[in-house]
Amino acid sequence: MVNIRPLDPSASPLDYFGSELRRKREEAGLTQKELGAIVFCTGSLIGQIETTLKVPTREFAERVDAALMTDGFFSRLVGLVLRSQLPTWFQPYAEMEAKAAYISTYQAQMVYGLLQTKAYARAVLATGMPDRLDELVSARMERQRILTRERPPLVWVVLDEAALHRPIGGREVMREQLAHLLGFRDDKWVRIQVLPLDVGEHASLIGSFNALRFADDPDIVYTEDMISGHMTANPDTVREASFRYAHLQASALSVEDSAALITRVMEERYGHTGPDERAVA
Repeated sequence: MVNIRPLDPSASPLDYFGSELRRKREEAGLTQKELGAIVFCTGSLIGQIETTLKVPTREFAERVDAALMTDGFFSRLVGLVLRSQLPTWFQPYAEMEAKAAYISTYQAQMVYGLLQTKAYARAVLATGMPDRLDELVSARMERQRILTRERPPLVWVVLDEAALHRPIGGREVMREQLAHLLGFRDDKWVRIQVLPLDVGEHASLIGSFNALRFADDPDIVYTEDMISGHMTANPDTVREASFRYAHLQASALSVEDSAALITRVMEERYGHTGPDERAVA
């Protein structure tokens, strides 16, 4: 039976997406089943998205735009929808991250979110036992689109070597993830340095942090605890973070030596990856 539950388009980006999908589908004279056949999904899925029971993917939005000839409307809207699926406390940071001209981060436990593969992200996010894991994974992948826009931010990552050895998701997931990191070697907007284990004590033993720099706004430092995130533009905190980050960069391997270490760990710990497989990753 077709679900005709009324929606309040102003309630959320997801409600707006669903109500507009229903409206434009009906304007085109299509049933849910007919539209589903055109975009290669079931009519039931169309109904679930129209009634906010399911969150649309970017691929779905692009197919709907093509089917309904909506000139990219749903493709533009889906980014806002996916961002709204992020934890409430994280959304303000994601908005600032998308505006940043320069992102520097030190990651002590895991690969930085913007550089995670889908499988690695799923394994990381699953540790929080969320109710809507698929939506969280899609939202994290959506965040990464800032790396492929016309003017991406410069992203400089200092990654603790421990993150390379921690087998998140298992051997295959880690092999794919490390190959993905190596794929950034020729990307002029992403630089990865590894902080080797033999450095011992260092400038950020207290944990991971991100620093965002903007063209016209004050710099921001972001940290997380177990249940939430914290942003600040306090000049003293920003200065302290910059000081610590400079020390981390000085202690880390060069970009070239870091790539060599990532390759060695990938091959020795997670099995050999040939040129063809690495190219796909």
